[in-house]
Formats: sequence, C-alpha cells, structure tokens
Amino acid sequence: MRVLSGPLSNFHDLAANDATTALLINVITAVGQFQRDIQNELTVEGIAAAEAEGRYRGRPPALAGSRLEEVRSALTGLLPGQPGPPVLIPTEGPVQASS
Repeated sequence: MRVLSGPLSNFHDLAANDATTALLINVITAVGQFQRDIQNELTVEGIAAAEAEGRYRGRPPALAGSRLEEVRSALTGLLPGQPGPPVLIPTEGPVQASS
C-alpha cells in the first residue's frame, strides 16, 4: 500500500516489515481505538442521562392506565371473531330514558 499525499506521504510502503512502519501503524490504530472508546463512553453516559429524565426509548404511550382499559373494553366485540355487546333495537316509538 502506498500513500501519495498527506502526512504519511514519506512512507513508500505501509505494508513493510520495518520498525518505523510498524510503530506508525500501531499509533494510528491506537488513536482510532481510543476515539472509538471515548465515543462509546459518551454514548453510554448520554443514554443513562436520558433514561434518568425519562426521555429514552421513544415517545410515551398515548393511552395508559384506566383510560387504556376503557378503550379496550369499548373495542371488545368489534374485532372479528369476538362476540359483540348486545344491541337493543326499539320496536315502537321513540326510546325514553328511565330516571
């Protein structure tokens, strides 16, 4: 491998087996690994901070608790294969509410 321009342009063969090339490749690799490790640490810290504030894993559910149960019970029977609620059909005149 040969670098044509930039700070490594003095090295004609980066695949050579001499000590200088090995040192240079090891330093570049170590710096890259260090940057990756720092990025992973910052990601973990950011996720922990977001979880502590309750902002991690998407938006909160639209329905929760008793409201969710109300909607579920209202939809029971409307799905195929489930029995529906009884329907009262008036046979004569208007229906009056009893009090």
